[in-house]
Amino acid sequence: MAYTTIDDPEAYFQTVVYTGNLSAGHAITLDGDTNMQPDLCWFGNRETVYPKEMYDSARGVGKRLTSEGTAIESDEVGLTAFSSDGFTVGTRNQTNQSGKSIVARCWKESATAGFDMVLYIGNGTDDTDISHNLSATPNLIMVKNRDAEDAWQVYHHKNTSAPETDYLVLDTNAATVDAADRWSDEVPTSSVFTLGDADEVNTNTENYIAYCFAEKQGFSKFGSYEGNGNADGAFVYTGFRPAFVMTKSVDSTSAWHMFDNKRSGYNPDNNAIEADTTAIEATTDQIDILSNGFKCRITTDPNVAETYVYMAFAEAPFVNSNGVPCNAR
Repeated sequence: MAYTTIDDPEAYFQTVVYTGNLSAGHAITLDGDTNMQPDLCWFGNRETVYPKEMYDSARGVGKRLTSEGTAIESDEVGLTAFSSDGFTVGTRNQTNQSGKSIVARCWKESATAGFDMVLYIGNGTDDTDISHNLSATPNLIMVKNRDAEDAWQVYHHKNTSAPETDYLVLDTNAATVDAADRWSDEVPTSSVFTLGDADEVNTNTENYIAYCFAEKQGFSKFGSYEGNGNADGAFVYTGFRPAFVMTKSVDSTSAWHMFDNKRSGYNPDNNAIEADTTAIEATTDQIDILSNGFKCRITTDPNVAETYVYMAFAEAPFVNSNGVPCNAR
């Protein structure tokens, strides 16, 4: 039997670490075994306090958003081109500071991999359906108003027992909030997600981007777990060896912690980067990346005795479609 729908995760997601040079036309090649032209790149300067910038092919090259703030979309030279196996950065410290280490997480838009970028114009009307192209129900949706300084709104299907009634905010550490004006208390479907009339998701005539993700067995997982506050922390089964993990407590103020398989490369994977702040990379041992999930190794976030949601993407499936298992690193 097939244990995964995607044997080659590098065709749809890769992380790359590189050193900036602050020169125009600095071409970055993804270092995976498979070539991948990314559609979304999410950058973090590991050594200097800067915003975490996001560029995508849907909005167009050079159109910047930041995950740690509410800034409107702006024209920048942080990313100047997507290539067949990477991207090019320009003269911007956030993505190319001279002599500094930069990390970029890169996704390929594909219904096969469960990732769709949706551009839409708000109408200010409650119960508005927005079409997507996942051909599956979204498990995670991140929405940003491109024209106004509104906060990022996040739908996660494990946020609460009724996630369509609640939202998280990507650019703050706030706990989950109950409000009907974000998702109109409507569960997403395999063809649409529904908006309320809040300015953050649906101001009349304003432009928005929605990053929509659906789980794919052996490649991506959008789940929840209970922290235990112990150094022998919670184990989270994903069904694959993660290449990327992001966690967030829904119960209290807690950063959006991002981990990956490239910056440390061994257990414990101790280098968290916070999506919701300008902070540099942390150095506290936090998680182990395993062949079938991840295990918390800390008594604080992301392992306080609270409920956490997470998103994770695979380096390798636990068992591929031929029944061959992978190993821990």
